[in-house]
Amino acid sequence: MVFSFVAFCYMLALVLCSALLFFAVWRIAAYDELWRESNAASDPTDCITKLERERKIEKLCRMLMKLALPEYFIHCLFCVMFLCALEWLALAVNLPLFCYHSWRFMQSPDKQSAADATHDPSTATQAEVLAYCRREGWCKLGFYLLSYFYYLYNMVYNMMSPA
Repeated sequence: MVFSFVAFCYMLALVLCSALLFFAVWRIAAYDELWRESNAASDPTDCITKLERERKIEKLCRMLMKLALPEYFIHCLFCVMFLCALEWLALAVNLPLFCYHSWRFMQSPDKQSAADATHDPSTATQAEVLAYCRREGWCKLGFYLLSYFYYLYNMVYNMMSPA
């Protein structure tokens, strides 16, 4: 059993990918809640006042903003780790999502929180924005899930391979 820098990179990627999986599941649940809240606004039998509903939507959007920057940072760390470890296939797999995250960060007006239009309460409740964000969340969940098992396999492979 050999503990190399490559095995360490995959081990760290495995742990951090668990956090990204949690972020993706939370993001899907939050956008589903936003979708439910925006649909409930048209329901006259709903007893929640408009002000309470708007507060709930704003709270969800603030929480979503807080998840964006750590997700971008962790994914950037993956790319740097795999570049330093000369793991070209892992880097090539992560590069498209890294480019997408970089594009989203550059498009955001507030670079401190990486908040973009999808995290603004007034646009987050629009049907097409919600559909896009929900699709994005499911795609990221699938990517992180596949990445998790890829990192697990490569960690075991690198630790069991002879030096």
